Amino acid sequence: MGEHLDRVPVEVQDHIRQITKTSGLPDTDESVKLIAQGWLEKKASFEKQVADMGMQEVESLEKGESRGCLAMTYSGSLINIGPLREGEGRTVEYASIGLRQDVPDSAERDGSELSSDLQVGEPATFSVGPIKSSSPVFKIAAANEDLSADEQQAQISKATQILTKEFVEINRELDAQ
Repeated sequence: MGEHLDRVPVEVQDHIRQITKTSGLPDTDESVKLIAQGWLEKKASFEKQVADMGMQEVESLEKGESRGCLAMTYSGSLINIGPLREGEGRTVEYASIGLRQDVPDSAERDGSELSSDLQVGEPATFSVGPIKSSSPVFKIAAANEDLSADEQQAQISKATQILTKEFVEINRELDAQ
């Protein structure tokens, strides 16, 4: 088990163990290993896609900041947080894309509002949104601030579509093992 779990950041390891308990997989070291392996593949995929799209990894995004972002949580879920549009809020899409059975597969809501700044290591929380809160955020990729709100939304949506497809494929490969 160690070779995969040991490569997962320490702050995420307990979360991986907890995910195993709600995954529907047997609560064994082998299942923990599979989920850790999948998480590492998702992390690599996220980092590559963010770089390919010219997005900027940041430690936080203020709730009132106008640009949007894409966040990956400790559990490997994706949160697409669109740019803040005056009078309209943000479009937020949540996709668990994981093996968890205790959260919705996906949820979306226009007019969403962050209830606090988005911060690495803290849950994403929404006063209005498709979810109230997420597991802690592992990475935040902010849209290019030189883009218009529509272009930012397109950039984030494209990255989300590509990553969703890749994450589902990673899960499929893990299920086959």
